[in-house]
Order: sequence, then structure tokens, then C-alpha cells
Amino acid sequence: MQETFINIKSLDMDARGVGHLENEDGTPGKVIFVEGALPGERVSFETLRKKKNWESGRMVTLQKASSMRVEPKCPHFWHCGGCSMQHLEPSAQVAMKQRVLEDNLWHIGKTKAENIMRPMYGPTWDYRYRARLSVRYVAKKGTVLVGFHERHSSYVADMTSCEILPDHLSAMLVPLRELVGALSIYQQMPQIEIAVGEEITVLVLRIMAPLTPADEVLVKAFADQWNIQWWLQPKGPDTAAPYYPVGKELYYSLPEFGIKMPFKPTDFTQVNHQINRLLVHKALTLLDVQKDDRVADLFCGLGNFTLPLATQAREVVGIEGSTALTTRALENARANGLDAKTTFYTRNLFEVTKDDLIALGKFDRMLVDPPRDGAVALAIALAELRLTNPELMPRRIVYVSCSPSTLARDAGILTHRAGYVLKKAGVANMFPHTSHVESIGVFELLDEFQPREFNTPQVAE
Repeated sequence: MQETFINIKSLDMDARGVGHLENEDGTPGKVIFVEGALPGERVSFETLRKKKNWESGRMVTLQKASSMRVEPKCPHFWHCGGCSMQHLEPSAQVAMKQRVLEDNLWHIGKTKAENIMRPMYGPTWDYRYRARLSVRYVAKKGTVLVGFHERHSSYVADMTSCEILPDHLSAMLVPLRELVGALSIYQQMPQIEIAVGEEITVLVLRIMAPLTPADEVLVKAFADQWNIQWWLQPKGPDTAAPYYPVGKELYYSLPEFGIKMPFKPTDFTQVNHQINRLLVHKALTLLDVQKDDRVADLFCGLGNFTLPLATQAREVVGIEGSTALTTRALENARANGLDAKTTFYTRNLFEVTKDDLIALGKFDRMLVDPPRDGAVALAIALAELRLTNPELMPRRIVYVSCSPSTLARDAGILTHRAGYVLKKAGVANMFPHTSHVESIGVFELLDEFQPREFNTPQVAE
């Protein structure tokens, strides 16, 4: 069968090469998304999915290679779904992510940053301190698999190592398989969650049946051998609890601010501790908090930004949608001697209104760190506040985002309808070798402003 070759022009947000079939007259035809292909390359492909106007597939033959192509470090890269960009040189990965951010700001938000900041870099390998590994007994192979899912599949990848996990966890993958296979409930353990702290590594066993006394002996011996702490989770995340050995606390630190942050292995925390430290430093530098400022930290979580802010501001108000989280954030503030300068409220920030902002009072500065679906309700509330109570508007907003499309949408509202200008924007390479884009934007309030028409677009969240 004759191969069809296309020229790859760009990468999409899933790190697939983008090219076109040629029409008979030589003009670009149907769009083709090719997994494993890079810009500047000429490749043939195998179609995996076909629609009227586009096809997606995987590369078969590389006729012309890009100068940015490198040999993946991980032997499991081509079938494991944990990474998507190991074949692209790391600095080129970051450049692609910066381009994704800029393209989203313009095409979705109809805005541009006045200045593009230098990207924030950290370790390229051994960086992932949080992970959720699937566990599956495969009868055909007669073995237990522990790892990430295969690409575009619910099957568990047959992994014996992982280059993005810390070395001690990578070395633990095969012994984990052997341990699970030796337990009586080896078919009733769907996942193992991993969290690495400053002094201890925690593994959370999701168990759908209790351990037997013989299982307990094996599990405890494994913990002693590998210097880890087991937690057991019989049902939902709230049921996870320490099992063996007890005593050591899971935490990460922000040494620049003298902060120690306890967390549970099922909590949301950033997977990359080094980049998180850089991101907190950068966000606070950009926010430029003054000692008499009252600052809001929205979507505050456990206080990752709130507590560092409290070392600089007169008062910080942390707001989150979960009472359990705001209670824990206050406990963290107390543990770090910062409770006198912090206040925490539980509010549904996905439904926040102008009246809610008025009730909270004047904030000089605001930090926003939402999940993937962004902060559209907040942006709209600020736009309405500008029309009725402009004196309550924060002068500067730093927006930390894990989704460039929702950041762009919210930036469009803030710049076109709320009277802000996007002064700076940039990316942090929180997840090397993946297509995930972590970004940050700085908004400053304009004194004179005439609202412009901007229809809030629907974006993939």
C-alpha cells in the first residue's frame, strides 16, 4: 500500500503535528493531526480517527526529521500516556507552550500582553512528586501492572521505570508489581496514589476489600524496606488515613518565606515542588504587595500563596469553595504563626457576584489561582463592579492558570469589560515532556476606561 506523506507545519495543544493533505490543484486540503510528528518534518501516517474535515493518526515513516527532534529518554515513551513530548528538545517544548499561551490570548481573549516574560524552568527529569498510578491484574500476561494508562487507552502501560518520577519511585515500580501480586486482594486494588514530601514518601493504597493479616505483614515489610509510609483508602478520598508507619508528617516547604506546608496525599498540591517555589516567588514579585495592602487570594486551597502573602501584606483574605480546605488553610496559617494576618472564607467562586465582592470590601491587590475551568464568574463580577463601585476595584491582579484557554477567556473579560490592561504574561514549565501549560498573567487597572463589546466565548475546559 502506497504511503501518503504530508509536511508538518505546527503543533496542536496535545503536541500532535499539524499538516494538510494536498488537493489536486496543490492547495491545502483536509487537516491531519499526527502523533509523534514535529514542525518542519515530512511524515507518513496511520489514520486512527477520521472526520469530514480532519483526521488524526500516528506517524509511520519519518522522511525528513526536525532539528528539534531528540531520542526519548524513556523506553516506554511511545506507548505510555504519562508524557507526550519527550521526542521534542526541552527548550523547544517551552517555546511551544509560550506560543500556545500567546495564540490563546489573541484568538480567544482578543488581547495581547504588553510584555512576554521569560519562561520559568526547573528540572526536566525526576520532577513529578505527585502521581496517580493505575493497578491492573492482566490474566493474559499473568502479572500485575502498575503505572500510567497507555496512550488513548484504558489499559495500564507495562512500565518498569519512569523518568519523570523521582529515582526512588521509579526503582519501586517493579517491586510494587510484585507486592500487589502477592496480596490476597490483588484484583481489588485499582490505584496507588503517590505523594513525596520533604521527609517522607506516602503511597495511598485504594483498597476495595480489607487486607488480611498475611497481607499486612507483606505491606509493612515493603514500607520498612523502601522507607515509605502507607495510607489506606477504602472508599472516597476523604477515607484515606495513615496506616504504617505512623508519626512522620507529609509537608513541603517554601524556604524563601520560612513556611512549612503540611498536606495530605489526596490534597491538591503542585506536582513539581521546584517550579512551585519559583511560581510563588514570581507571583508575589509581580503582585508587588505593600505592607499596608489588603490582599485577596482566590481559590486559595491550603494556602500555597496565602501564607507567603501574609509575610508581606497587612491582611490576606483566602477564599475557597470547600470548608474543609479553608479550615486546613487556617490551621496551616496558625502553624506558621500567620493567623493574625489571615482570614479564610468559604465561597463558591464559580458563582461569585458583584454583590459578593462589595460585601468582601476593598482589596488593594488580588491573586487568582483557579482550576482548569478558570474564573469567569469573578471576571464578570469585576466588570460589573467597575460600572457601579470603581473605588473597590483591586489595582493589580496576578492570575495563575493551568489552562491557557480559560485564562484567555477571562483575560478578554478583564481587558475589554473590566478596565484592566494585561501588562505581562508567561509560562512555567510545571510539567516537562507533557503538553500541559502553566501560565501567569499580570493585570493593572486603568484609571480611564470605556467598556468594549466582548462576547464571552465558550472554551474547552
